[in-house]
Amino acid sequence: MLPRADFIFTIGYDGPVAVVDGQARKRYGSLSASGLVEKGLFRAAYSSAIYSGDGGEMAMVIEGYNKAAGTSYKPGDSLERLFGVIPVEVKRAVIL
Repeated sequence: MLPRADFIFTIGYDGPVAVVDGQARKRYGSLSASGLVEKGLFRAAYSSAIYSGDGGEMAMVIEGYNKAAGTSYKPGDSLERLFGVIPVEVKRAVIL
């Protein structure tokens, strides 16, 4: 499995290799999910919640997104499609 910072800033895959946004990882990689929500980085925050598997963290991300976007998503909705985040088992990453 990829390290957390690589996973949350993955922007795509090249075969079995994750492609990671290196600048975003360097700048925001140490922030918690709540810190990412505060910065408006909802995709990264959602990825962090998936990585941790913490339901409370997921609910906090959804609540923050709903507040910012004026939506009414709830846990269990298909947010993977909204944010384009699906856990994929890869062992390597290339940093751009």
